[in-house]
Amino acid sequence: MKINALMPGVFVAVITGLAALFLSEHYGAPAMLFALLLGIALSFLHNETKCQAGIEFAATHLLRVGVALLGFRIAFDDLISLGWSTAILLVVAIASTIIFGIFISRLLGLSQRFGALTGGSVAICGASAAMAISAIMPDSKDKERDTLLTIIGVTSLSTLAMILYPILASELSLTEQQTSIFLGGTIHDVAQVVGAGYSVSEQTGDLSTLVKLVRVSFLMPVVLLMLLVINAKFRQGGSSRKAANFPLFLIAFVIFMVLNSLVDLPVKATSIAIDISSFALVISIAAIGMKSNLSKLVSVGVKPILLMVAETIWIAGLILLALKWL
Repeated sequence: MKINALMPGVFVAVITGLAALFLSEHYGAPAMLFALLLGIALSFLHNETKCQAGIEFAATHLLRVGVALLGFRIAFDDLISLGWSTAILLVVAIASTIIFGIFISRLLGLSQRFGALTGGSVAICGASAAMAISAIMPDSKDKERDTLLTIIGVTSLSTLAMILYPILASELSLTEQQTSIFLGGTIHDVAQVVGAGYSVSEQTGDLSTLVKLVRVSFLMPVVLLMLLVINAKFRQGGSSRKAANFPLFLIAFVIFMVLNSLVDLPVKATSIAIDISSFALVISIAAIGMKSNLSKLVSVGVKPILLMVAETIWIAGLILLALKWL
């Protein structure tokens, strides 16, 4: 595809992303939520021939770049420093939340695919996980709508949790370490974990961010497992569709994570990579918003919201019980 054909749409997505970052800095709300809302407001641009190709490119390829560079956030030392008990708790919380999401989605009459998408997003890293999981799911008429609903839901719930969870931790008389594990193990997005943790203390902020980054490290194995399940279902159903290959952006994610773990990279270099990742994800969310159909979002009703609220309560309740019990 010629660069000239991509430029108008990519340029619009980039400008929208910059506007979202500006609003985020001045009003303290998540940049991804602003990007999504601004993108939805500009959804008419996707119908324009000159912008359509670039918007599609930003919603797919830039998304994969952003997810791949998330690998620079994580190092193996992070996993080791938390200890086995905390790591096992996070594994149980992540796995059970995804299974819970799939189960409740069926009870609510929603698709299992949507339950896996929301469950993975709540369990791992919010909007970033939603986009990574969506990228490996088969195309369908509701895929874009479901992704948008999930991003809006988990971002809103994450912001609410950032405000309420530190208060809840104080009311329950959690220790500093318990508060850190609770905040880092339950709040959906990294930015909101940082906000909640440092609102308690600097030590809580450091440890809760570490716990959250360990959750982010589970993104790759969870997405890989989902991909294997999807391909197995295609084969069992006798579908003529070719099974999806292991995505290159996940291979890059693993390479960057290993590189960050084994090589003493300059802090400036990793900081730049993380900033590029964040901006690429903001741009791609803006583009996904531009591809949306607002009438479809309004028509789905309250069930998706109930599902994400239930998943949020599940992971929070599970970790609180474990912290009080262990």
